[in-house]
Amino acid sequence: MRGLMLGALDGDAAAYRRLLADLTRYLRPYFARRLSPAHAAHAEDLVQETLLAIHTRRMTYDPTRPFTAWLHAVAHHKFVDHVRRHAIRPTVPLDDDSPIFASDDSANAANRLDVEAVLGEVSPRTSDLIRQTRLEGASVTEAAARHGMTETAAKVSIHRGLKSLMARFAGGEK
Repeated sequence: MRGLMLGALDGDAAAYRRLLADLTRYLRPYFARRLSPAHAAHAEDLVQETLLAIHTRRMTYDPTRPFTAWLHAVAHHKFVDHVRRHAIRPTVPLDDDSPIFASDDSANAANRLDVEAVLGEVSPRTSDLIRQTRLEGASVTEAAARHGMTETAAKVSIHRGLKSLMARFAGGEK
């Protein structure tokens, strides 16, 4: 390829066309090896960008030095620019990020203490039914079964407990 580049620099159009064709065949696998399978489609763009850079910067090539070293430097810079431009970064999926990121539960802790204080105003069974159905997401059927009662009895207990709590705390008295 060095001879073709020297011919192209001397004005030989046929040598220049052949150089570009040879470079295209050489650069495709060069970039394909460096891109992940998810970004393999970018290889052709990189080939074109590199060919354009070689064309516009061909006068910077020093004929006393190896051509492939100069070519690799140009291709490497185009690859780095491409990676930066497309923000291609290795990523690792975080299926469960809870051990990595801490959460601030201080507000939730205060709310939980308030809820527990309010639920302490009704019977333990009613309190547990309300907690299971309203806070933990259990169905009334599930909560009733845990307490050995009918679904209707559980609904009545929850309703009366909530009504009692609303009446007690509606006026702001504690």
